[in-house]
Amino acid sequence: MITVSNLAIQFGKKFLFQDVNLKFTPGNCYGIIGANGAGKSTFLRLISGDLDSTRGKVDLAPGERLSVLRQDHNAFDEHLVLDTVLMGHEKLWAISKEKDLLYAKADFSEADGLRASELEEQFAEMDGWNAESDAAMLLSGLGVKEALHTKKMIDLNGKEKVKVLLAQALFGKPDNLLLDEPTNDLDLETVRWLENYLANFDNTLLVVSHDRHFLDSICTHIVDIDFGKVQLFAGNYTFWYQSSQLALRQQSSQNKKAEEKKKELLEFIQRFSANVAKSRQATSRRKMLEKLNVEEIQPSTRRYPGIIFTPERETGNTILNVSGLSKTGDDGTQLLKDVSFTIEKDEKVVFLSRNPLVTTALFEIISGDVKPDEGHYNWGVTITTAYLPMENSRFFESKQTLVEWLSMFSSDTSESFLRGYLGKMLFSGEDIYKRVNVLSGGEKMRCMISRMMLRNANVMLLDNPTNHLDLETIQAFNNTLTNFPGNILMSSHDHEFIDTICNRVIEITPNGLIDKLIKYDDYVNDDGIQALRSEMYGE
Repeated sequence: MITVSNLAIQFGKKFLFQDVNLKFTPGNCYGIIGANGAGKSTFLRLISGDLDSTRGKVDLAPGERLSVLRQDHNAFDEHLVLDTVLMGHEKLWAISKEKDLLYAKADFSEADGLRASELEEQFAEMDGWNAESDAAMLLSGLGVKEALHTKKMIDLNGKEKVKVLLAQALFGKPDNLLLDEPTNDLDLETVRWLENYLANFDNTLLVVSHDRHFLDSICTHIVDIDFGKVQLFAGNYTFWYQSSQLALRQQSSQNKKAEEKKKELLEFIQRFSANVAKSRQATSRRKMLEKLNVEEIQPSTRRYPGIIFTPERETGNTILNVSGLSKTGDDGTQLLKDVSFTIEKDEKVVFLSRNPLVTTALFEIISGDVKPDEGHYNWGVTITTAYLPMENSRFFESKQTLVEWLSMFSSDTSESFLRGYLGKMLFSGEDIYKRVNVLSGGEKMRCMISRMMLRNANVMLLDNPTNHLDLETIQAFNNTLTNFPGNILMSSHDHEFIDTICNRVIEITPNGLIDKLIKYDDYVNDDGIQALRSEMYGE
């Protein structure tokens, strides 16, 4: 259990938040949300003790252990992978090392024997004899192959290190677990494993994430950091979002009587309570919602960007034909080999691969940025595309202002016209005169979306479109694409984004394509398809 009392943090003259009084209890998962810069990661650092508060305090229940997902990927480079995971339980690791030192002594004394006996008792109480096998199981579950367990961390790539540090945080089932963006750099299969693991986590869990499906799968509560306030709400992210939007609509509806508003909110809670019966955490979450007072549902003060795509013309029947595409990466790896498919009208397709370089290579080719080694592709004569690449740094190397930069992609270069598009993406006032070479990752993505809106395209090409975006922009982007009248071709690691938008899945494996006209949830839950995937990946 974690108790937060009168917590406040101040930077300069500004309070990020203050007067925070919350209690986080075992058996619950608290999803921490807020706009970029609101203080989500700061809040976790205050709780972990990595950052001192301006005032107030954080208390753990006596004897409880706190575990944190570490962000320094190079901190354990000189340690073995398995040892790095075991070090997640600091007390157990210290006992193990002290035991080893005692038994290695040439002049092992009677006092050493007594101390060793004490340590052995403590080690057994902590289930130390199963520690290595438990750590190995965590690593395997997260997709770290057994051959890597005895290697040094320095020998692993960045994505493998992320998984090891995640296993380190999970190891030993800590009483309190803090995870900051745990799904970053994880493939969809590993995210599913982590969802299952955390949905059954019995202790206290606080997590920051931009992955809505992940939050919905594991959270019993939402902690909303907004305009200097930290508020706790029952339910998962979707419940928080839908209820806050309903409250916002009600707030703007002057004619509705209080009784009618209350009835509408109660009906919403009942509907949502019925829907969570399908959830892994159905029982606890339904109980939370049944206890919820209507007065606790408040409109959000969040600002959502206005992402609006307006195709200039409807697509014809011919969208895209791809035949025999092959491409080798810069390191000689075969990324695409004889890839062929046809995209039909109204299809919204997600392209999957365990190697993200594969889908990026495909998008670079069909967008015209890169030539294939072999094969060809043809777009229909009615097609206009808008491409959102995963790597966009080449677009932002100049010292142009935002309005100057956007003018390069518009036939109307008047400031008032361009300001409208930048304003839709929440660049207001003097923001439009910022230099593009100093923008954050999220700001660059919002600029790229503004550029896309100017295209008036009827086909969207999106390579990991949710990267660097906050939850508000992801939600607005998702809502727009769900109703987009043209075609969408995309790759993504965002389960919710894929499942709510796409109606076809094409997975590029080392041994050919798996191509199904199916929703993503049905794809990942179909035993036959999963058996085929294992076969295609040679497992």
